[in-house]
Amino acid sequence: MDSTNTPHGLIGEAYRPPKIGSKGAVVANHTLATQAGMRILHRGGNAVDAAIAVAFALGPAEPQGSSIGGDGFVMVHMAANATVEVVNGTGAAPLAATADKYPDGIPQNGIMGTSVPGIVDALLSAHEKYGTMTLAQCLEPAIELCEDGVPVSAFQSRIMAQNSVLRSSSTSGPVFAPGGNWLKPGEIRRNPDLARTYRQIADQGRDAFYEGDIAREIARYSEETDGLLTYEDLKRHTVEWQEPISINYRGRTVYEAAPNTSGHVLLEELGMYEQFDPEQYGYMMPESIQLMVEAKKLAFADREAYVADPRYVDVPIEGLLNSEYLAERAKLIDIEQAAENVLEGDPWAFMDRSPDSSKKHRRGGRVHAAGNDTTHFCVIDRWGNSVGELQSIQTMFGSRVIAGSTGILLNNRMTYWHLDPNHIDFLNPGQRVRHTMNPVMVFSKPVEDGGHLELVCGTPGGDTQVQTNLQIVTSVFDFGLSVAEAIDGPRWTHNQTNTGSMCPYPSSDSLDIEGRAGDETIYDLKKRGQMIGNTDAWAGAGSEGAIQVDIDNGTLFAASDPRREGDAQVW
Repeated sequence: MDSTNTPHGLIGEAYRPPKIGSKGAVVANHTLATQAGMRILHRGGNAVDAAIAVAFALGPAEPQGSSIGGDGFVMVHMAANATVEVVNGTGAAPLAATADKYPDGIPQNGIMGTSVPGIVDALLSAHEKYGTMTLAQCLEPAIELCEDGVPVSAFQSRIMAQNSVLRSSSTSGPVFAPGGNWLKPGEIRRNPDLARTYRQIADQGRDAFYEGDIAREIARYSEETDGLLTYEDLKRHTVEWQEPISINYRGRTVYEAAPNTSGHVLLEELGMYEQFDPEQYGYMMPESIQLMVEAKKLAFADREAYVADPRYVDVPIEGLLNSEYLAERAKLIDIEQAAENVLEGDPWAFMDRSPDSSKKHRRGGRVHAAGNDTTHFCVIDRWGNSVGELQSIQTMFGSRVIAGSTGILLNNRMTYWHLDPNHIDFLNPGQRVRHTMNPVMVFSKPVEDGGHLELVCGTPGGDTQVQTNLQIVTSVFDFGLSVAEAIDGPRWTHNQTNTGSMCPYPSSDSLDIEGRAGDETIYDLKKRGQMIGNTDAWAGAGSEGAIQVDIDNGTLFAASDPRREGDAQVW
């Protein structure tokens, strides 16, 4: 690929250099949220403290992708402890949410699409375990953003106006369209109710949200608007600390979040791609893209068959990540011809146990899109600690309604549930839905064996996340790109028949690929049987953020995605 026409490209395209520092770095999907995290690092806080600041600041700064009315996953690496842990901050379906309540499908708008918000519990649990500053200190920047306001960008102004419920809702309207008029670029968006909610959380902790006045107000609003979410649903929520899942990829250890999310898909993709020699083909060459896309198809077929909430479903995660299983799956990849009707494999054959008969363990039948929005951010501090976090309210602006007087924009995560009782992710009250969020950390070797952090990265984008992260990890470690080149370079996204997190499924396969990949590459992929879709120059999915670590010198390289409004800052 010719990079000579881009100002900072050495191997690939780069339109901005990576930010370089040594004492700390923050990457988030809004400048003011990034600044909130840096402010905490400068005051002596650690990566967890800074992550709390960023997470809460994103609510007022980037409401299309984030709110404490949503859920997420927090991956925490504490260098002195030589640990990587994941805090699962996903909430369950309300106890009253049964499939018969949705005869016409689960609605995108309104509280009928809202599951229990889980991210607050995850954030506060991480802070209680590893934070060094007070919660009030960490929330101070976010409270200021709520009260002083956030200038609306042209992007936010445009997408707000595409979601009419934000204006018609009696609770959301005063925030997004005061006086009935959409906020224009440069005008200030304020949310004083959210500031009061943040102060209650700072003073009273998680109980304010799940058992106190905030919980009661959310439940009151739900009842008033014929929702299913109740005070009991909030009160019974519990956070879960999990061990990450991982694979060895060309000598490095890649960590991901375990089910009920889709982190295993990235690890499967990498495990299959590892069976091929990247140097034989090269970065963004049609052969490399073909291999990755075909690996993606196989991994998604496995997810569709086997993965849901492991508390209710026996997920064969050990088999799915078994190196022999992945080598067998990779043998199905044809570098010359795109596969159709991709089927799941049999990971149970690579495990030393049988499925738990007391749990569901496979979907019925063989495996034969609405837009999502989330936010990702990552932090590294001067002590080498790191946090990678995905938090989400599902589609843009979630349910589009604010919960009464709380200022909290609620999620519409229920739209990920399947209403076919034969599907492995069929809606069950009190169960957590299958997620797409996947925080990624790459170490020089297993952390418990003294491995050093080399990369933390992630992106929003629903089912595209594991595809974008695959491209970032391989670009950096297989092809030697900087994080800026890996993020700025051409991107592809595959849409796969009868797989996906939201119904209805895509009716046919298609490969969207940014036209900057070149006409010859796109034509070559078409000859290999890929059904080419969108080829706009910057239409690639996601908004990747990444921090790379030079472990010999302790230097940090941080980059954000030009496709959205992300920002990387270093110290």
